[in-house]
Amino acid sequence: MIKKKYVILGAGITGLTLGKFLKDDYIILEKENQIGGYCKTIKKGDYIWDYAGHFFHFKEEYFKKYFLEKSELKNIIFKEKNTKIFYKNNYVDYPFQKNIHQLEKKEFIECLYDLFIKEEQEENETFIEMLYEKFGKSITEKFLKPYNEKLYACDLKMLDKDAMGRFFPHANINEIIKNMKIKKNSSYNDSFLYPKGGAIQFINKISSEIDSEKILLNQNIKSIDINKKIIYTEKEEIEYEVLINTIPLINFLKIINSFSEFEKYFSWNKVLVFNIGFNKNLDTNLYHWIYYPDKNVNYYRVGFYNNILEEKKLSIYVEIGYGKEDEIDEEEIKKQLELTIKNLEKTGVIDKTFEVEEYCSIIMDPAYVHINKEIEEIKKEVKGFMQKNSVYTIGRYGDWKYCSMEDSMLDAKNLAKYLKKEKI
Repeated sequence: MIKKKYVILGAGITGLTLGKFLKDDYIILEKENQIGGYCKTIKKGDYIWDYAGHFFHFKEEYFKKYFLEKSELKNIIFKEKNTKIFYKNNYVDYPFQKNIHQLEKKEFIECLYDLFIKEEQEENETFIEMLYEKFGKSITEKFLKPYNEKLYACDLKMLDKDAMGRFFPHANINEIIKNMKIKKNSSYNDSFLYPKGGAIQFINKISSEIDSEKILLNQNIKSIDINKKIIYTEKEEIEYEVLINTIPLINFLKIINSFSEFEKYFSWNKVLVFNIGFNKNLDTNLYHWIYYPDKNVNYYRVGFYNNILEEKKLSIYVEIGYGKEDEIDEEEIKKQLELTIKNLEKTGVIDKTFEVEEYCSIIMDPAYVHINKEIEEIKKEVKGFMQKNSVYTIGRYGDWKYCSMEDSMLDAKNLAKYLKKEKI
């Protein structure tokens, strides 16, 4: 039997960062045959792709400094974000609600009018109620509602008003009107950094500070007895003092055979990602990613690696949202790839002379978790029980929340500080 003070589940960005700060007497268990979680990078032919768009928007100086110190500056891309919304065959600056003046006159008047007559509510509970209350009928129904329904693949009544937290681009009427003359589309990710070799380069920088023997790959966990503090894998038994989970919370609850009555309340979407490399490019497209609210277009977002890495051939990721119960089999993937190519032509990303040189598909499950008050109450109860048994669950999926990669790293840093009772 292996005995360790700390056992970490998951060798993604959260688990690896925690290992970096804990330093001693721990192991990381990873079910896959490589580290990185969703921050893996794929190289096919001339193309470098991640599992989806993974760009680093640092708000804390510590991690930005760490990122830069660990990398050669020549291998880091610095970009000011350039994003658009494809709306009725035209491009509108993101966020939509701050750029309604770019719409055709009739639609602009509709949006502006609804902003002034919208009814203020003392309290709104759901995400969709918040949208109508803050932005009025026209802005909501032209972009915010259809886009987020495609993104989350659910009825927006299921989501809490603060489901996206600080990542939702709120704007009051004064900001919207001021933006008509002085452009200020500020958001949490106005600028970003990206390693030329893909997001895995940053993962490798973190893991370089970890003894490789402390990361156990291909670990399929059968069950965990949190009373005896023993983990049962297909290969061995592992005894721990403190257990830290970073894998999806719903999966962890199944492993520990606890709170099964809560499973039905957890909801999330899946995302089918296509990474596609073409034989050439349209020089007119300089965007980093584009949002698509049109329900007749199968994807909700397309990102352009070539415009970030400054490559000559078109290299993109395409994201398509599904509900948690939807099946994504080989037949569905083939169907969506054909539809994607047609829609890329229809929306002007490519034309009929473009040829696919390389591609791959990835299924992210879970992708975006669905947050509401019921889930928050369940999390509070579950985490309270776990902490009494020296179990902690952190990160985007471990804590079942909408957050950035940096937020997950902060979770790890703060937990290590708490566990070690020292300044980090």
